[in-house]
Amino acid sequence: MINHVLLINPAYPLSETPSPPLGLAYLAGALEAAGATVDILDLVVMPKTADTIAEAIDAFQPDAVGVTAVTMTAESAFDIIREVKQAAPDVLTMMGGPHATFTTAETLAAVPELDVIVRGEGEQTLLDLLAERRRPGRWATIPGLAFRNGGGIQETAWRKPVDDLDNLPAPARHGLPLGRYRTLGMPVSVTTSRGCPFQCAFCVGRRMVGARVRYRQPLRVVDEIETLAALGFRQINLADDLFTANPRHCRAICDDIIRRGLHIRWSSFARVDTVSVDLLTRMREAGCHAVSFGMESGNQDILKRVRKKITLKQAETAVTMCRQAGLEAHASFILGLPGETPETLDQTMAFARRLRDQGLSYGFHLLAPFPGTAIGDHPEDFDLRVLSRHWPDYHANRAICETRNVDRGRLDAMAVEWETRLKDYLDDIGRRMLTGDAREEEIQQIRNMERTVILHELMMTGALETAAPVNGNGASPAAAIESLTRQVSACLPDWSDDKIHDALNHARDRNGLRPTHRTDGHTSWHWVDYLSEAQ
Repeated sequence: MINHVLLINPAYPLSETPSPPLGLAYLAGALEAAGATVDILDLVVMPKTADTIAEAIDAFQPDAVGVTAVTMTAESAFDIIREVKQAAPDVLTMMGGPHATFTTAETLAAVPELDVIVRGEGEQTLLDLLAERRRPGRWATIPGLAFRNGGGIQETAWRKPVDDLDNLPAPARHGLPLGRYRTLGMPVSVTTSRGCPFQCAFCVGRRMVGARVRYRQPLRVVDEIETLAALGFRQINLADDLFTANPRHCRAICDDIIRRGLHIRWSSFARVDTVSVDLLTRMREAGCHAVSFGMESGNQDILKRVRKKITLKQAETAVTMCRQAGLEAHASFILGLPGETPETLDQTMAFARRLRDQGLSYGFHLLAPFPGTAIGDHPEDFDLRVLSRHWPDYHANRAICETRNVDRGRLDAMAVEWETRLKDYLDDIGRRMLTGDAREEEIQQIRNMERTVILHELMMTGALETAAPVNGNGASPAAAIESLTRQVSACLPDWSDDKIHDALNHARDRNGLRPTHRTDGHTSWHWVDYLSEAQ
């Protein structure tokens, strides 16, 4: 068995509201249960320099290094793999996640330094692979792999998904820098199931985790929620798309949260055809405050063409039911879907505005033809023209494909207009804050956004770690934060000292920033990275 495994999460934009990497935590849990020592390097909240990977390898001395990636972060993952091999040529390099799973030949060709790809659900595949690390001739017997063999690429059989999710070791979140996510106010995710029986043409979920839905025991789900609440997270997301699809399972989780007297704030995803007022009301009673729906389009023909299998009437009814149950309803729409025309774009915008008047908040992304999806693998079947296979472009905020009747320019113009409206909205709040006319909830929205950006910039620049210790003899906490503000402000030229000071105070008050009092009378500061229930 492998003794030391390093798992790496590439950087991911703060604008996408990242949460701690649950998939890596599950892999780490499986490895630790098998006797391995695991280290996780999370570059979403940890700074990366030219020496970070080499230093991590030198310090930890791993036998194997695994990197996860979605399509948008694939190139970053490739670079990390190259850095690993440069620092330690004999280390086994692995990639997993949806992008590598469905681009095996292309990825292995692009990254000669990559030894093997773990496809689909990875826990058991990873254990089997590492047990045979030094015997690549036996990799062909392990389901769920892709690797070079005899001058070509070999994909082994697809591994059957785990039948009983409760047999999986708990995710090893103790190895994640949860403290940094908590300090930033980011949510933490929990999954209650795996699998998806639907076949949406733009989604890779069914192929990645299988068609059959497998549920975790409600007791174990609520145990996990309770632990995360004890760690001080203010927002927990139940991240599986089908949380409300099994009302009995959903209600059992809600009932156990209520029975334990847990006062937590959480949200969930749902399909519009799987909710009822009764179920949504029970979710609210258990602490749920918002439900997010993938509505995708305001045109019924497009919904049919992308195999969404919902109706516009169901979407409207779901918003009404959320309002009746006292829950916030959120929706996402995708612009540029197959069959899109200027008229269908107008219909989608009109539909979203009509539901907004009924209490819905909503957002848009542009279609990204991700590898592994029907649209990504066979765009010609959907009369789409893909404009880019440069993976960093796959952030879904600018057009990378066109329909016969809607070109990139129109889609990008809509995205820019949406971004401009959001900026104008935030600027208007800022102006009203100066005149004293902003509502308190608006003020908190702006301040929290600013704090998150400032603190993340401080984390990613390493400014705190390089700040010189200050004379702490007799200094009050307020004076110590003022001194720290002066130390780090040069790293944040776009922010005023007052806002940096406010953000640092906020981090300290949330126990995310702590002083270390040295024997020489000076004080240095550090982020709280790892959490226990006592914190």
